[in-house]
Amino acid sequence: MQPSGTAIGFFLFFISVTLSITYWAARKTRTASEFFAAGGNVTAAQNGLALAGDYMSAASFLGIAGMVSLSGFDGLIYSVGWLVGWPIITFLVAEPLRNLGKYTFADVVAYRLQQRPVRIAAACGTLTVICFYLIAQMVGAGDLIRLLFGIPYEYSIVLVGGVMLIYVLFGGMIATTWVQIVKAVLLLCGATMLALMVLWRFHMNPVELFRAAVDRYGAAVLSPGKQVANPLDAVSLGLALMLGTAGLPHILMRFYTVPDARAARTSVFYATGLIGFFYLVTFVLGFGSAVLVGHDAI
Repeated sequence: MQPSGTAIGFFLFFISVTLSITYWAARKTRTASEFFAAGGNVTAAQNGLALAGDYMSAASFLGIAGMVSLSGFDGLIYSVGWLVGWPIITFLVAEPLRNLGKYTFADVVAYRLQQRPVRIAAACGTLTVICFYLIAQMVGAGDLIRLLFGIPYEYSIVLVGGVMLIYVLFGGMIATTWVQIVKAVLLLCGATMLALMVLWRFHMNPVELFRAAVDRYGAAVLSPGKQVANPLDAVSLGLALMLGTAGLPHILMRFYTVPDARAARTSVFYATGLIGFFYLVTFVLGFGSAVLVGHDAI
C-alpha cells in the first residue's frame, strides 16, 4: 500500500494540535494536584467528553463494528454490556471517589484499609489492565503509522510510544484531558459521517439496511445466539463487561479532575449519552459493512 499524502497531512496536523495542547498544559502545571488531577478545575462537560474519549477507541470503533458485521445482532452484546456499567459508575462510584479528594484509586482504598498490601494489590491490578490495553492500542497504532508512512513496524511503535509519553510526562492530566476531548470529537464526528454515508445508500432508513442484511444472510442475522448461545455464558460475559467498566483505573482517575461530586455525576451522565450514541453508530456501520462489503472480504 502506497503512503497517502492526504492521510499523512491530517496525521501531522492533529499531532501538531495535540503537542501544542501539551505545551500549553505544561506551562499551567505547577503542583502535584494539577499534574495528577488537573487541579480539580475540569468542568463536567469537559470531563464527560474526556471520559468518552478515554473509552471510545479504535478497538471499540473497529472491533464492535466488525463483530456486528460478522455476528449480526449478537455483536451488540459487547457495546450494551459496557454501556450498562456506566449507571453503576454514576450511582455507586463517582460521588464517593470524588468526596475523598485523592489522586488515584489506590489512595482512596488505602484511606480505609492497610496501606501497603492495598497499594500493592491496586498497582498489580492497574498494571495488568493497562498492559492489555497498551498492547492492543500499540499494535493498532503501530500498524496505522506503518501504513501511513511506509516505515518499519518497530519504528512505528517507538514513534507512537514517544508521542504518548510526551503527552503524559510534560502535560500531565490537563494535557491528557484535552487530548482525549479532541479524540472524542474526532471519533464521534468521523463515525457519524460514515454512518450517514451508509444510510444514504438505503434512503436514510435503517429498516431498509436491516432488510438488505436479511435478504443477503437470512433472518438469523437479526436474531441472538451467534456470539453467545449459552444463557450462563451471556450472564457471565454481561457481569464481566458491566463490572469491568466500573473498575477501569484510567476511568476512575477522571473523577478527581472535577471540582465536586455533583460535577462528577454530571460528567458520567454526559459520557454515557455520548458513548451510547457512538455504539448505536457502530451498529449501523457493522450492518452496513456486512451488506456493502460482505463477509468474505471482511
